[in-house]
Amino acid sequence: MELDEFFLGFEGSRPIFEALEDYIEQLDPVILRITKSQIAFYHRRAFAWAWIPSRYLPRATAPLVLSLSLHRRDPSTRWKEIVEPAAGHFMHHLELFSVDQLDVQLLGWLQEAFILAG
Repeated sequence: MELDEFFLGFEGSRPIFEALEDYIEQLDPVILRITKSQIAFYHRRAFAWAWIPSRYLPRATAPLVLSLSLHRRDPSTRWKEIVEPAAGHFMHHLELFSVDQLDVQLLGWLQEAFILAG
């Protein structure tokens, strides 16, 4: 699947995704894997996923969600949800409403997830 197809019908999500992709590429070149449901960022393994919640939820929500895999539960109140699908494996979900949310704190979390994947 191509990016144009992924964002078809959700064009408002794309500018946030493109800024996020540029932000993630500061770490090192990454590989994108695009499926119908999400875009995964890979180092050696996947470490971050971008997805459009409006595809699955009937109510209005953020244009884009970033999910990160960390080995700890981060205490920040910015996370929409944190789940532990396996012992010591925490998925952190961050709603992205604008590019203004791409800040130093987020870059730190991305770096941590990138290192863990690699």
